Amino acid sequence: MDWFVAEHSWLARMLFQRSLAAIYLVAFVVAANQYRALLGEHGLTPVARYLRAVSFGRSPSLFHFHHSDRAFLAIAWGGAAVSLATVLGLTDAVPLPAAMAIWVVLWLLYMSIVNVGQTWYAFGWESLLLEAGFLAVFLGNDSTDPPLLILFLLRWLLFRVEFGAGLIKMRGDRCWRDLTCLYYHHETQPMPGPFSWYFHHLPKPLHRLEVLANHVTQLVIPVLLFLPQPVAGIAAGVMILTQFWLVTSGNFSWLNWLTIVLALSVLPDSWLAPVLPGSAHHASVGTSLAFEVIVCVVTAAVAVLSYWPVANLLSRRQRMNASFNRWHLVNAYGAFGSITKTRYEIVVEGTSDARPGPATQWQEYEFKGKPGDPRRRPRQFAPYHLRLDWLMWFAALQPGYAEPWFRTFMERLLEGDRQMSKLLLRDPFADEPPRFVRALLYRYRFTTRHERADSGHWWAREHVGEFFPPVTLRGSERALGR
Repeated sequence: MDWFVAEHSWLARMLFQRSLAAIYLVAFVVAANQYRALLGEHGLTPVARYLRAVSFGRSPSLFHFHHSDRAFLAIAWGGAAVSLATVLGLTDAVPLPAAMAIWVVLWLLYMSIVNVGQTWYAFGWESLLLEAGFLAVFLGNDSTDPPLLILFLLRWLLFRVEFGAGLIKMRGDRCWRDLTCLYYHHETQPMPGPFSWYFHHLPKPLHRLEVLANHVTQLVIPVLLFLPQPVAGIAAGVMILTQFWLVTSGNFSWLNWLTIVLALSVLPDSWLAPVLPGSAHHASVGTSLAFEVIVCVVTAAVAVLSYWPVANLLSRRQRMNASFNRWHLVNAYGAFGSITKTRYEIVVEGTSDARPGPATQWQEYEFKGKPGDPRRRPRQFAPYHLRLDWLMWFAALQPGYAEPWFRTFMERLLEGDRQMSKLLLRDPFADEPPRFVRALLYRYRFTTRHERADSGHWWAREHVGEFFPPVTLRGSERALGR
């Protein structure tokens, strides 16, 4: 059927699929590297304990059938291996049913991780990756023409990501409407990047222009995705440029990168051919009736499930990054409806003193991504996701975020847990665990240009109070319970 085929999207499909597989690769590597400390048998919120409290119906996951630390790591590293093979073109080297099965495996393995990941996986980009990964199952490979309906569904997904983010800003913090949010955002975002200090010090009129450009990109440009080429391609190109601006100014895991990957699926082959070495014109190879029926059924299912995100977009109480089913299909997106105008950070310290007092020398633990030592410049980590660092940002905003895990985190530091140390940039007690640990709350701000020139510091900080009192494993009124 001629209407079924997007004959000028061969390269767009290939680029989308290979890039999506690369993001899957990062996600599985993140899971493998951080699992034991966060979710393992001796982790902060063990998966085994979660599985005892939650049914398969509430949280579909392969781990309901069997779980152990080894099983989790096998799935994470297995998913990474399949992702890497897909990046290298595995799905185009096998028959269509096998290619579809590979994409199903990636989706099923990562969903199994997300659905037991608890607070560590409660981020919108997890559902976004799963929804994009599900649609990739039905994009086909080199043995079939690109299906127009699935490419349209990718545009629908991209629309919801951008338009949802735009609406929640306009309905949220007043600073988005008066164009002043970026006076604060580069400084107070969860994890600043190496250039965030410079973005923060841009002139205020330019910050207002940034916000205005953001509103246009998220509230006007997405509508153009549904128009014929080259208009749709131009709209996608604008989104790609905007997302690269966000990539440069901060660390948002793979949210920006995945949005770029979705936009790549919109670009026409005539634009991609000159920049993809070795790309050649693809002649039509046709599509099987069975594949066409499957694609039509999936499209109809997405249309039905779209009721909930559409209703959410129209609601005055729009939900941010909401999944309406346990399979993470056809979700609602949107972030930063409100902006934090003051940055607080939790600084964790330890000491070897048997009885801490006024003269005690406390030594700081350094995290890889979140601000700590004022002299240390923020680093670039995205699309890699430092889950503990992100949760520390939330805990500083609202201590309730820390209740399920922070006390156990302090206990692991007192035990000298090696898996926990791997998540840190510097453990001052790597050779021998501390006797006491504590957590203090500081207000952080970027230094001014003058302060930076004088001191070389990127941050200035002011002690606010105590976040967690000094504790030890035993022998104290403030001993941690075992």
